[in-house]
Amino acid sequence: MRRTYTITELSSEFGVTLRTIRFYEEQGMLCPARQGRSRVYAARDRVRLKLILRGKRLGLSLSEIAEIIDLYEVARDESSQALTLLNKLSTRKKQLIQQREDIEQVMHDIEQLEQYCHSVLQPPGLRADCA
Repeated sequence: MRRTYTITELSSEFGVTLRTIRFYEEQGMLCPARQGRSRVYAARDRVRLKLILRGKRLGLSLSEIAEIIDLYEVARDESSQALTLLNKLSTRKKQLIQQREDIEQVMHDIEQLEQYCHSVLQPPGLRADCA
């Protein structure tokens, strides 16, 4: 008999809400079977949820994650999936490097403004006048 999972088990295992799992189901990314009113998730759904959450953690969009996951379904080998993933990771890495540079610039600007504010707030007798 195949191992199955309830929505509560997956929610607990991956630390996500039931609503999150239902959302991925609504997006067609998970396809549980039904037993009455209960959802029954197969090992395939568990793996897909793990991949979705990993992709989200990497900052990929749901459509990018779905594209990568769907390649598992159609590819006979992993090379096409690996190439797609590599391209997406490269793009994401470039975005993060740019964000880091932007943050460093903003931090520098904040430090300069803080120094200015501190100099303005010093009592007049202690302020070093620039003349």
